[in-house]
Amino acid sequence: MTKVKTQVAPAALPLNQILAGDCIDAMNSLPEASVDLIFADPPYNLQLRGDLHRPDNSKVDAVDDHWDQFSSFASYDNFTRDWLAAARRILKPNGAIWVIGSYHNVFRMGAELQNQGFWILNDVVWRKSNPMPNFRGKRLTNAHETLIWASKSEGAKYTFNYEALKALNEGVQMRSDWVLPICTGHERLKDDAGDKAHPTQKPESLLHRVILATTNPGDVILDPFFGTGTTGAVAKMLGRDFIGIEREESYRKVAEKRIAKIRKFDKEALEMTGSKRAEPRVPFGQLVERGMLRPGEELFSIGNRFKAKVRVDGTLVGNDVKGSIHQVGAHLEGAPSCNGWTYWHFKRDGKLVPIDLLRQQIRAEMEGRPN
Repeated sequence: MTKVKTQVAPAALPLNQILAGDCIDAMNSLPEASVDLIFADPPYNLQLRGDLHRPDNSKVDAVDDHWDQFSSFASYDNFTRDWLAAARRILKPNGAIWVIGSYHNVFRMGAELQNQGFWILNDVVWRKSNPMPNFRGKRLTNAHETLIWASKSEGAKYTFNYEALKALNEGVQMRSDWVLPICTGHERLKDDAGDKAHPTQKPESLLHRVILATTNPGDVILDPFFGTGTTGAVAKMLGRDFIGIEREESYRKVAEKRIAKIRKFDKEALEMTGSKRAEPRVPFGQLVERGMLRPGEELFSIGNRFKAKVRVDGTLVGNDVKGSIHQVGAHLEGAPSCNGWTYWHFKRDGKLVPIDLLRQQIRAEMEGRPN
């Protein structure tokens, strides 16, 4: 008798909710391979000894909470190992993780990430434009924190919105050193007593860049150390789903109140500059087939220094060279490569027009966009 295997539907994800309790237990309760990105801002294990005072003898509101205290480096390493293992289990195969820390803990996290099979893609230096001064004058002012971005495995096809980040940076490649301010003024959340609601609240600008760079609308982002909910607030604004985990009730209350006030950007505002590689491929020969360019028509290089003729099969012939628009351009320029789409131009009404304009017209048709 053939046994029929009953398929069990996967458990529903608690999207856009804040889970109360220990982050490891909470992550272990979620379905395997169910989230797209994890942003983790774990305890730094600052090892503070005694109070810290300013020159005027006022006390600094430093990170001395119980959740940041560990008995030893070994204890902290065990904690890091366990929560990273839980995080890796719930990441999708092409998912990724960001962790942030200071010199107290980021090197220990980096080693454990590699131990568990994560593949480090970048480390990013968040340089604070308005850091807290060094009051004791015995060390350099600690003006930065480090983020590590890693994929689940070496061959993972992780999300990276290169063109969107480039657009965010005024057309220049985004670097791995980010100059952003810490939370101050209206962004710094306060409790009922008027004190900081959380000592290490991250600025929304930092999460905006992370989420824009490495997720797409509709992705699920999990934050196992949710705090006052910066990850959830920015995820909601940018049209992503989030899952927060936070064991401190006071932080959960602040986060819930904060996120309830957030409005998601409209659909048009959520559109990002896409990758050119993701656009539909249009062979040059298709321009010839459709009569947009005719066999025998001359194309002209940038600066009008060279010219070549279009052939019936979508290749070019110029001087002593024949081949694709890229090969002929590279040969004439004596260069190892050439982007023929931007190099070659055709004449219309006495003006040179790049052939890429014709390619964009075809792409617009393929995507159902108006020309």
